[in-house]
Amino acid sequence: MKRYLMKRFALTEKGATDMAKAILSVTLSNIALMTPVWLLFVFAGDYLDSTAAGRWAHYLLFAAACLVLIFLPNYWQYNATFFATYIESGKRRISLAEKLRKLPLSFFGKKDLADLTNTIMADAETLEHASSHQIPQFYGSLASTVLICIGLFFYKWEMALAAVWPIPIAIFIVAASRKVQTHFIRRQSESKVRLNDAVQEFIETSRDLKSCNAEDAYLAELDDRINDVEKKAIGAELGQAAFIVSAQLILKIGIGTVAVAGSALLLQGRLNVMEFFSFLLVASRLYEPMSGNLINLGMLNLLTVPVSRMNEITACPEQTGTTDFHPDGYDICFENVAFSYDQDKTVLKNVSFTAKQNQVTALVGPSGGGKTTVSRLAARFWDVSSGQITVGGQDISGVDPETLLGVYSIVFQDVTLFNNSILENIRVGKKEATDDEVLAAARLANCDEFALKLPQGYDTVIGENGSELSGGERQRISIARAFLKDAPIILLDEASASLDVENETVIQEALSRLIRNKTVIVIAHRMRTVSGADKIVVLSDGTIAEEGRPSDLFAREDSAFRRMAQLQSASAEWSI
Repeated sequence: MKRYLMKRFALTEKGATDMAKAILSVTLSNIALMTPVWLLFVFAGDYLDSTAAGRWAHYLLFAAACLVLIFLPNYWQYNATFFATYIESGKRRISLAEKLRKLPLSFFGKKDLADLTNTIMADAETLEHASSHQIPQFYGSLASTVLICIGLFFYKWEMALAAVWPIPIAIFIVAASRKVQTHFIRRQSESKVRLNDAVQEFIETSRDLKSCNAEDAYLAELDDRINDVEKKAIGAELGQAAFIVSAQLILKIGIGTVAVAGSALLLQGRLNVMEFFSFLLVASRLYEPMSGNLINLGMLNLLTVPVSRMNEITACPEQTGTTDFHPDGYDICFENVAFSYDQDKTVLKNVSFTAKQNQVTALVGPSGGGKTTVSRLAARFWDVSSGQITVGGQDISGVDPETLLGVYSIVFQDVTLFNNSILENIRVGKKEATDDEVLAAARLANCDEFALKLPQGYDTVIGENGSELSGGERQRISIARAFLKDAPIILLDEASASLDVENETVIQEALSRLIRNKTVIVIAHRMRTVSGADKIVVLSDGTIAEEGRPSDLFAREDSAFRRMAQLQSASAEWSI
């Protein structure tokens, strides 16, 4: 049962154990709620026999006992369902976040980020509500109903059959609608993701939309997506209600069959009035909670989509490896490396080269040639499809990704900043760094020039993703992080792309101090950026077209590097 609950509702082992306890508590609570029916049956029998007058003390004592019997399992139920659920929900979100942290970046390239956010937030919230209000209640009510029905069959099977027959039929109707409801809820979920994507895209591109007078057209499309979400939500509600209401109508017929069967047996003398009365009471107690239970069953059907999305994440293979990483130096060696994001698109084929320590290795070539992919593979953001990448002679595929990244400083082309101060954004490179260390790294990256002009200096909050800064200023903060981390391997992906000529010169001078005794891989399109590199690797169509020293490559008549340098020089002379 524990394994079933874990898989069915994306629970941890402890969560499944707590869920089983919650189901048991609901079962006992529902059985305890039948004790007042027994007390009423006893009182009615004594009243008809004219013996009730002298037993008021007994009735009060029995009533108090009934309250205690109802209170105890309900108290346990509250703790087992609500408190345990909130703890499990917290663990679920943390485990999802931890899982995502351990997945290769190729996973995020295939997934919609809005969809992932929806899984962690909305799907987790849906499952939390179901775990506290629906799952234990459904299974607990089902178990208590079965036990009560078994007792009724032992007492008077004809009346029990008349009372019980609508229950399995009603449950079957709702359970059989699972595929239909899953279809509707999946369509609704997909429409919500499309809407979230559109809203986020509108916020990010509003400046470009305004400048192109395209805002009205985009908002019209956004309005269509909002209407589509509303339409899908109504469809999902109708798809669920059609089955649940039909099943509830079947339950209502049960009271009629109990009355008809009871009347027939009463006329035959096979049933007395009190037994007839008690069966009517029990039937009403069976049908009322079962009617609500059908709604719970319908909601459980809707959990198929969010649970499957969570299980999809947890089932993904993690990037794992040893934390015992002691390389012999920091040479990065690619040996016959091939890589593809999916089976239909090969990005790299038979790539072999070595980026040596104390040297700058520049990756150049046309866009889409595989330069960025090579740098990401070097840091094990993805794992190679075949071949091997080593750092200091140690295969990085067997090294824990976080341990491996401890020896890398990376400056991306697209800088990610946080809505915090400049000081704290730089401190991301080394969380335990002192303010003096952070400021020293900032000066090396030439951040003083703009930071000291701001109202609070380095304590100025720069907005979401550095929205208060220019592109060059954001890039310099990213470079300052690399200075602060001071790792033995440096990856620079167009690190100076957003800088003007003057600042680029200053950064290049600072980088020359940073890269001493380190392994450096530079991705660049500007040939002047890599003119001082120790080695050039030209990538084209996922293969190495040529490699060597810049001077040697430029001296060759048929050199691809020389052709790119000449084309760039010619374009620099172009004017309006």
